[in-house]
Amino acid sequence: MGKRIRVQHRGKGGSVYRAHTINRVAPASYPPLSTSDFAQTSVSGNVVELFHDPGRGAPLALLEFSDGRAFCSSAPEGLFVGQRIHRGPGSTAEIGNILPLGRIREGTLVCSVEAKPGDGGVIAKASGAYAMVVSHTASGTELRLPSGRGVHLDDRCRATIGVVASAGRTEKPFLKAGTKRFLMVSRGRLWPVTKGQAMTAASHPHGGGRHKHAGKGTTVSRNAPPGRKVGLIAARQSGRAKRAARQ
Repeated sequence: MGKRIRVQHRGKGGSVYRAHTINRVAPASYPPLSTSDFAQTSVSGNVVELFHDPGRGAPLALLEFSDGRAFCSSAPEGLFVGQRIHRGPGSTAEIGNILPLGRIREGTLVCSVEAKPGDGGVIAKASGAYAMVVSHTASGTELRLPSGRGVHLDDRCRATIGVVASAGRTEKPFLKAGTKRFLMVSRGRLWPVTKGQAMTAASHPHGGGRHKHAGKGTTVSRNAPPGRKVGLIAARQSGRAKRAARQ
């Protein structure tokens, strides 16, 4: 009789595998849409503080505006404490200002972009990430994502001008396993991860054998039971993509 494999042991995430969010500062998102966000004028504000949020690579900026709203957002490069910033359609395209995509000119680098108006910003929020406004079309603003893919978003989606700070953070090596461990604990991730091929047959479906190979196809169904649902789950394709034949 086998035993519960790692996927079964973790389940949906108990206390052992849950991120310790008690020290988190605040979510990095825009406030809900208001009438000032659709007005032609801009609302001025200040950068009150820049700080580190555990489990987040990019620094956070606390922003306070004259209309009484205050929220945290991913800080772009060049932002400093006491800087004067603006929010609204009438703002200029300067570092730190928040504008709707429909009011940002082509070629501008933006971050903390909303995928839908009012969702708070979900695109290009990691350290060093940015998106670029390509063009304005009848179907919306064409945006080039950090992955290079192009999408069309609503002109009312808000975005921050600039590139998220802390670019190059991942280029520094961890040097010690303990440093990597602290990072993974702050994000609630399991680390280190042992590959199934290195386990025994009783511990993992890919385990067993002298030559350390799975011995079977590693693509599994989306509806596979917990003891079998490991590997490439509901993969559209596996292995190298075949190069298209030349015309």
